[in-house]
Amino acid sequence: MKGPQDIFAQLQGQFGQFVPDMARAAREDFETQARATVMSVLSRLELVTREEFDAQQAVLMKTREKVEALESRVAELEQKLQGK
Repeated sequence: MKGPQDIFAQLQGQFGQFVPDMARAAREDFETQARATVMSVLSRLELVTREEFDAQQAVLMKTREKVEALESRVAELEQKLQGK
């Protein structure tokens, strides 16, 4: 017959094996939830990739150059009209 000490030791051993499994499952669940939360927040921020940003910046620079050239041309034409 097993004494109370033996039964307690057996329960303690089984519980000791169960706790790491619980801790691992809790950590994995937390990581999954944290990852989902971060992805949700990022998707609402409407972020763009660096490549998309650089491409749009290049388009804006070309547009600015064209606007400046047109402004210069309009100023020349206005001066010619005033000179007549």
